[in-house]
Amino acid sequence: MEFGPLLPSDDEPEISDPGELREHRRRRLVLAYRLFGALRWGHIGDGHISARDPERPDHFWLIRYGVAFNHCTIDDIVLVGPDATVVEGGGDINFTAWNIHWPILMARPDLVSAAHTHTPWGTPFSAEVRPIEPISQEACGFFEAHAIFDDEEVEVRTLDGGKRIAEAIGHHRAMVLRNHGLLTAGASVDEAVGRFVMMERVTETAMKARHAKPISRTAALEARERLGSSQQAWQIFNWLIRTHLH
Repeated sequence: MEFGPLLPSDDEPEISDPGELREHRRRRLVLAYRLFGALRWGHIGDGHISARDPERPDHFWLIRYGVAFNHCTIDDIVLVGPDATVVEGGGDINFTAWNIHWPILMARPDLVSAAHTHTPWGTPFSAEVRPIEPISQEACGFFEAHAIFDDEEVEVRTLDGGKRIAEAIGHHRAMVLRNHGLLTAGASVDEAVGRFVMMERVTETAMKARHAKPISRTAALEARERLGSSQQAWQIFNWLIRTHLH
């Protein structure tokens, strides 16, 4: 699984102007939601992706409630404040999204975005409450680099539930939510969503290859250096955009 260069920098662009950075994150968020829609995820309103505001770090951008992911436009992205109210844009939000994303972003200043939705393989994998083993090339990217949220509050209807998720993820950027599904995070929207799509692919392999033989810990950790990197996740997102969106 090799990826060629996509931009001259081959990495997330560096943007110093806060206004320009805000618009960049909002545009990437629209693409992220459209990508989830193109992959046929979130079709019954389940799932959410966030993007921290560059000037108000305790605020984040989110799709307004009721908009189909594949129809998302820049006008459907709203800014949510620390009291769960919409401070820019119109409409309501999915309050479960706020319960999950706000505590994670507040606990982790290194993160810009988190992504979660219910997927065909990640959700059943989460019901087995087990870690990802290095049984495929892609799986090495998550080996000993993800957390498990072993908790029965599957709806996350309370902020306390979200705080427990934030505590459980620790320093990682990926986690399995017991009986619920997958959650990933990143220093950009591209990274969080690219990592999420790869994690879904990894859990598909895990559910299909029931008697797989893992590679050694040494080999898995060596492969993780590249396959689990932020740059790799960013590249995956950009390949997905070129493949699925026009």
